[in-house]
Amino acid sequence: MDCVATGGNVKVLAKAVHSLSRIGEDLYLEPLDDGLTLRTVNSSRSAFACFLLSPLFFQKFHVSHGRGFRCKMPIKSVQAVFRSLSSLERTVEKCHIELNSEKSRLTFTLHCKHGLLKTHNLSFQDCESLQAVFDKERCANVLQAQPRLLVDTVLHFPPSLEEVKASVTADRLLLKNHVENDADQAKAMRTELCLSSEEFLHFSVSAPTSITFCLKELRGVLVFAESTDLPVSMHFDEPGSPVVLSVTDSVLEANFVLATLSEDSHCNHDNGHKKRPRTPPPADDFMCDDMDSYLIAMETSEMAGPSSRTEPRSSSEREQEEEQRPHSKKFCSFFFGSVLPTSSQTANQTLQNQDVLASDSEDEQ
Repeated sequence: MDCVATGGNVKVLAKAVHSLSRIGEDLYLEPLDDGLTLRTVNSSRSAFACFLLSPLFFQKFHVSHGRGFRCKMPIKSVQAVFRSLSSLERTVEKCHIELNSEKSRLTFTLHCKHGLLKTHNLSFQDCESLQAVFDKERCANVLQAQPRLLVDTVLHFPPSLEEVKASVTADRLLLKNHVENDADQAKAMRTELCLSSEEFLHFSVSAPTSITFCLKELRGVLVFAESTDLPVSMHFDEPGSPVVLSVTDSVLEANFVLATLSEDSHCNHDNGHKKRPRTPPPADDFMCDDMDSYLIAMETSEMAGPSSRTEPRSSSEREQEEEQRPHSKKFCSFFFGSVLPTSSQTANQTLQNQDVLASDSEDEQ
């Protein structure tokens, strides 16, 4: 692999790396005939981000044919190459990325003004291809807006806010902070903003719906979109299905796939009942999936305690217990397998309609 980015595209490349750093800790790099892909996924597999930089993005782009090369490295080490975004624009004229197969190093060389060269030799690990399967074109609801509109809207939410709820009707988008249970609703400060459909470049809603997702990842894509002044598109369906935030240009494409909260709002807020998680399958099932062909949907929820295995109790006892426990929330997340299936495993396992349920601890965010 040998590629060179020049001029303003160096800053775009740097912004892409910084935007990915808001999602995951590792950067997955893979050169293809279609361009250079930069991917990452968060630790809970609930957020995935991918940049595809086409060959036209680079002044020079060469990929060796034959054995495909893909690697991963700590994203902080790549951030160090593009540490100061302001100085990059003023001093860096081009960025040369080259694979040194003899030393197993990926070399980033910044060509600065007055003939100054800054070289970074980064070590990497071989890895399988990281890929989430999604089809944003089939989503029933599609919104598109200038990044400044969304940036100004997000500024009204405190930095500590983790989740935001987006509700759409035929003529408006309503954004508000997500409150998990009735006890919090009585104490928490509420922030709610309404955007008219006239403020969007494109506003297509098939049916009114509400989705809840993490605000941190939304801020990540807005950082990149604002720096490039490219519109942000939002593709989504019903609660529990992923929402796809995309930024597209003639020479690049960025997709952020985020898990959404899956819950029955009527049961949670009106009746106080909550869904019980089904029993998770053996852990071996997670390691038998081709990550290049599909992803496994998981629902994460609170673990059922020992009381869930006891004899059935009266309805009044169950209702009293449910009222004392916080409402559960289920995030539909993505599990990317790390081991490709063998032929024998594939023959013994059905690869379609695999709904896997697993429980995440409260510690993992």
